[in-house]
Amino acid sequence: MTQSALADDTSLETIRAWLERTCAIHYPPGKRALLQQRLGRVQQSLGMRTLNEMANALHCPDSREVQLAIMHAASTNHTYFFRETDVLDQFRKDFLPTLATRPEIRLWSAACSTGDEVYTLAILIAEALGPEALRRTHILGTDISAPVIERAEAGIYPRDRLEQMPADLVQRYLRPVGLNRFRVTDDIRTACTFRRMNLKKSPYPFQHMFQAVFCRNVLYYFTPSDQAEVVNAIADVTERGGWMFTSVTENLRELSPRWQYISNGISRKTDKLT
Repeated sequence: MTQSALADDTSLETIRAWLERTCAIHYPPGKRALLQQRLGRVQQSLGMRTLNEMANALHCPDSREVQLAIMHAASTNHTYFFRETDVLDQFRKDFLPTLATRPEIRLWSAACSTGDEVYTLAILIAEALGPEALRRTHILGTDISAPVIERAEAGIYPRDRLEQMPADLVQRYLRPVGLNRFRVTDDIRTACTFRRMNLKKSPYPFQHMFQAVFCRNVLYYFTPSDQAEVVNAIADVTERGGWMFTSVTENLRELSPRWQYISNGISRKTDKLT
């Protein structure tokens, strides 16, 4: 192995270990080539000549851009419609009925990626409360990546992103647009808004409180202190008794007393401040 190849191999392992340690994103030996391919796109977009330069940049004082780019590249393949159906079932059964008579439904999907989750929530509302409920529904999707926000706004998805969605709902709420791709119907899209936003920039600039916030598969991107800051900032913009939905592997109990554990992936805002 040449010195250059050895340096790249060492740098790839440094980045792989950093991803697992910091984000809980695990790339086993059999997927090292996939990780290297994804990092190659990051390397090109940031104008870096080698993986060694990227690995060194992880530890620089101004490394946030590099870190976020690596996180994004390593995790973007995990988003799809109707992800983690157990949490969505509890959202539909226990939370949505409380909104039946509310004059306005306000939800926030933090780190929404390409919008799959946002549109999933709107579809669940239409199914549970009726299509007319969409007229009083405001679902905000935010993400730090401008390209994924653009894709979310377009609302066009390949068939493989819909595999976990019941076939009758696909037929009802998406329309084929050619090349095995589907576009979300206008009534669903009208209820959804997308904006670029960095969760690290708090306090958050919202004028109205949310009844529920979805912050799934993102907290493990941050250190514990950053996690605590994020969940407390989210509490600041969530109604008293409001809900937070995280990934089933993400636990708020050790992060903030302002959130009460309900079940895996689900918490409710308490009145406790300390």
